[in-house]
Amino acid sequence: MSTYLQFIVLGFGLAAVYIGLSGGLLLVYRSTGIINFAQGATAMWGAYVFAQLRRDGTLVLPIGSLEFDEKPSTPVALAIGLLMALLLGLLTHYLVFRPVRRAPALAQVVVSVALMLTIQALVVLRFGPNNIPIEAIVPDGSLDVFGTTVSSAELVMAGIMVALSALIWAYFRFTRAGAATRAAAENERGATLMGFSADRLAALAMVMASFVSTMGVVLGASLTGLNPLNYSLLVVPALAVLLVARMESVATIVIASLALGAFQSVLNLLTGENWWPVWAQSGVDQVVPFLVIIVILFAFGGRIPSRGSLQTVKLPDVRIPRFRPIPAAVVVVATGVLLAVTSGTYRFGLTYSIILMLLALSYVVITGYLGQISLAQAAFAGAAGFMLSKVTTGWGLPFPVALVFCSLVAAGLGMLVALPAFRIRGAQLAIVTIAAALAIERFVFNNYSLTPPSGNPIANPTLFGLNLGVREGSDIARLSFSLTVLVVAALVVWGFIRLASGDTGRTFLAVRANERAAAASGINVRLTKLVGFGLSAFIAGVAGCLIGYSAGQLSAESFTVFVGLQVLAVAYLGGITSVGGAMIAGVIGPLGIVYVLLHNVFDFGDYYALISGLALIATAIVNPVGVAGEASRIADLVRSRRSRPPAPPGIDSAPNADDRKVAVSDAG
Repeated sequence: MSTYLQFIVLGFGLAAVYIGLSGGLLLVYRSTGIINFAQGATAMWGAYVFAQLRRDGTLVLPIGSLEFDEKPSTPVALAIGLLMALLLGLLTHYLVFRPVRRAPALAQVVVSVALMLTIQALVVLRFGPNNIPIEAIVPDGSLDVFGTTVSSAELVMAGIMVALSALIWAYFRFTRAGAATRAAAENERGATLMGFSADRLAALAMVMASFVSTMGVVLGASLTGLNPLNYSLLVVPALAVLLVARMESVATIVIASLALGAFQSVLNLLTGENWWPVWAQSGVDQVVPFLVIIVILFAFGGRIPSRGSLQTVKLPDVRIPRFRPIPAAVVVVATGVLLAVTSGTYRFGLTYSIILMLLALSYVVITGYLGQISLAQAAFAGAAGFMLSKVTTGWGLPFPVALVFCSLVAAGLGMLVALPAFRIRGAQLAIVTIAAALAIERFVFNNYSLTPPSGNPIANPTLFGLNLGVREGSDIARLSFSLTVLVVAALVVWGFIRLASGDTGRTFLAVRANERAAAASGINVRLTKLVGFGLSAFIAGVAGCLIGYSAGQLSAESFTVFVGLQVLAVAYLGGITSVGGAMIAGVIGPLGIVYVLLHNVFDFGDYYALISGLALIATAIVNPVGVAGEASRIADLVRSRRSRPPAPPGIDSAPNADDRKVAVSDAG
């Protein structure tokens, strides 16, 4: 029993991080209505600044750095790190969140995801990708609890964060600004009419959120070190804590954080026991937040309070696609010619762009057409890819049967993840899907009993005796493989256009526009969501299988949560409501042809994640229809001006709208 008590106390160190991050999430949500998926990333910036100051006396800035003559003391370094965090919070509010405060949930989720990618990429560039130690600000020690010697540092860490949480509670309960923030959360219009500035309240809350979150990371990282990937994704269990607190109770946040941290610590102890199953020894602690989120949203999803808003804004318009044989043939032939005249890394970049186009197309289906915000598409692709390794090397399934079978497995997984969408949508569904993606990554892809560290080899595809593999000798991108990818992609796009232009596509758009109205008109909303998730996961599965064939041997790094978020970023940049947007996303996506050019010609490959993150923030704020949507809008405007007759003098005439353009708004 003493061992369990020791591990419970050790879990309080992780709980300190959860308290800080979930407290910051609460402050941001109550003041802006935005779920800040970048809370962990923004919090770790100040912690990195503090760590670097204590290591060598360098104050690292986003651009440039300042050298101190001697290392600052711990209190001074901590003060500087917290100040940098507060400044980042202010910049985040005014440059990122303020412009999308009245935007639909999709734009808010996308912009916070873009901020996460941007800061995480900036941290990697400025501090490096490896784990770095951080000096403890709480002294080591021990004390006796019920006859058991336990570490006192974790108890002090938890105590500090509990005290900061008490200050947050007092702010909401006793201060005029806190009362105004609570009022604005219920009715922003009423609070504005009473003379409160929602903008200033949000800026103040953002500063407080930055302070408390950074303190939590500084405390917790002294136990584990700082890592840009891990601390960015610690927002997922913090979101689980926030949902347990129903996005309003500070006391519940503290209790739930302590319980979750202690439970995960004890769970790590149990996984080392002889009786614990081998297949469940890796990543099981990451499944817990996902299960918590599922239970809470299923039980209380309809009663979780939402924030009042002054207005709603339409989602990007959807253009129902039409299959045009001649333009399609021109695109396919031109792509084939490009593949034939290139070689090496450039041909591989073009081939990978085609694969990424399919992965982006899965976002077009689920988010652009159905209006469901899914952050788990890379997990679906990975599930198909790892299954492909099993069926080609173990079962001997040939191409293309193996590709179809594994994509159907991904579709089944997508339909399983769709079950929470029966009760929730918008940002809450985004929370579920990112938690599911992280759980799948840690519990399946990084589980050596399921995916051995020696690698997951995939047999080369063959058809009628022809070798369609990607490599042979020194040729790293064989033309036969690239043409095979092109044919598969063309068939998938053709199938999507047929579905999207028919009754299925119109049903998707009806559910996207208004689920209640769709149900009233006789549409089975639940079945439509199942079909939409299944179809998008199937397309993602096809992309995952092609990634597997292109690599020959898969690893978990191919399908991380960050890979999925990067593809979402380029899908939104290209235009998340159209096939053309997916094509643009494939061209500019990670490891695609633009990435290859940036890396080989301009040597900007290391800055790709930062550039794409900044571009996504700008796109979500300024041009939510993406590149393809804006190009289509300009083309429509030009055509309408050419086709309409001259207006009589003194009479203005408006351009005619394209009758195949369907405008739908966010009902969530």
